[in-house]
Amino acid sequence: MDSMVGKVAIVTGASSGIGRAAALLLASEGARLVVGARGRDGLDTLVAEIVTAGGHAVASAGDVGDEAFALQLVQAAIQEYGGLDVAFNNAGTLGQMGPTPDVSAHSWRQTLETNLTSAFLGAKYQVPAMLERGAGSLIFTSTFVGYTVGIPGAAAYAASKAGLIGLTQSLAAEFGPRAIRVNAILPGGTDTPMARLMNSTPQAWAGVENMHALKRTASPQEIARSVLYLASEASSFTTGTALLVDGGISINRT
Repeated sequence: MDSMVGKVAIVTGASSGIGRAAALLLASEGARLVVGARGRDGLDTLVAEIVTAGGHAVASAGDVGDEAFALQLVQAAIQEYGGLDVAFNNAGTLGQMGPTPDVSAHSWRQTLETNLTSAFLGAKYQVPAMLERGAGSLIFTSTFVGYTVGIPGAAAYAASKAGLIGLTQSLAAEFGPRAIRVNAILPGGTDTPMARLMNSTPQAWAGVENMHALKRTASPQEIARSVLYLASEASSFTTGTALLVDGGISINRT
């Protein structure tokens, strides 16, 4: 299909899980990528895989909570490929889980920094670059947690991810008149290292699967296809949405 030919995209949290799957899919569709994450080794492996398959990608390692890193990613897109069309701000953390009274203020702030402030910092530099191109698509990774489902012991995670939906809507309204679309994906249970860490026993994982109407979890590649949809012209009239890609977990009661 090659729906992303000529487009330049940033993907954060690209070294594993949904970010890695999205980077591979966008590259296979013709996008030229700047991939970011904290771990250099995972990024180098990803770039090598993309290049071996005939794609184009460069890596930049850093912390998405660092404003200088947000600028660095955009500068890399401009210097390497001449501009920026798409940004998938995907990096995130579970943060400290457990009873809310036991969550430290430091952990709370750290979770919001990684999940929410990083998205603001990304957009702060990505939007001007997209305005230079005359259009663009920003995508954030939120979650059904704190949106359609409350889960005990996930206060910081839920609050930070719910905040992304407010950011999405505000940016969509602010920059829609200038042809920049802004959307959030809300994945359900997905077989990623982070999800396995949260549900570390076979019994816990089976419980997660049963929560979904489809009675299974997603692969990262399945979630990546929704990212491609929002990044491409297939979603040209879609903005300000909280797109549930959750296997029916939000509506299931069986």
